[in-house]
Amino acid sequence: MLSLTRLEPVDYLLIGHLSRDLTPDGDRLGGTVAYSALMARALGLRVGLVTAWGEEFPLNGHLEGVSMVSHPAEASTTFENRETPAGRVQILHSRAPALGFQHIPEAWRNAPVVHLAPIAQEVEPDLVRHFPNSMICATPQGWLRTWDESGHVSPAEWPEAAFVLERLDAAVISVEDVQHDEERIEEMAVSSRVLAVTEGGEGVRVYWNGDVRRIRPPEVEAVDTVGAGDIFATAFFHRLHTTGDPWEAARFASELAAVSVTRVGVAGLPTPAEVEAARVEVLA
Repeated sequence: MLSLTRLEPVDYLLIGHLSRDLTPDGDRLGGTVAYSALMARALGLRVGLVTAWGEEFPLNGHLEGVSMVSHPAEASTTFENRETPAGRVQILHSRAPALGFQHIPEAWRNAPVVHLAPIAQEVEPDLVRHFPNSMICATPQGWLRTWDESGHVSPAEWPEAAFVLERLDAAVISVEDVQHDEERIEEMAVSSRVLAVTEGGEGVRVYWNGDVRRIRPPEVEAVDTVGAGDIFATAFFHRLHTTGDPWEAARFASELAAVSVTRVGVAGLPTPAEVEAARVEVLA
């Protein structure tokens, strides 16, 4: 499903795999880029998505308003979460081809914000060498996991961490991405220009210029937390690009992530009125 139509420039470029998530209720669309693309669209941005998708089910209606270039794949990146007596086990059943600079349409190579969003080590780390006219950001979750021959997913070392982080303008991770390893977080913060570390209902820590600040989220009744981290990251990167202020960006993103968990699924995506309310709130 490679798009060959003429592409217009975009404001926010996402690179990463959409995922096919196997659930007891059937296949679902997943992947950081899915929620992030919809969040960027909710912010009023022109959004471009570069991915690889095996067409196991049609994407019509899932990513309305998002321009997409999907490279062919024999099978989509496919995950399954299994509940076992020892806890949740994640299985990677298949992975679509990797994405490199050659896969990025020329019309999108000067996007103001480029968001690298791997879920299964599919985004080539060398992409941080490109996009000289862009703010390059990443959610490194997919570089922080590996899998064995049977597909069982486990935490991974990240040999390219310093190389990638030093070239990014900003990164967002969760404490779960690094198994709450504070030493590893500190090492990543040293290599980063701006690093935001989300902690679920506890809020987010932001490291910048040798300082760290904690931003607490609004108190809300959480109904569905799926996608909240992706919504936070996208709002954070957008606001950081707009203002240059990581503290304000984190407050803005925290407001919108809090909104998102009060509703189920994509219904949690903030409305234009909620986006505007968050802007007003952080400036108050």
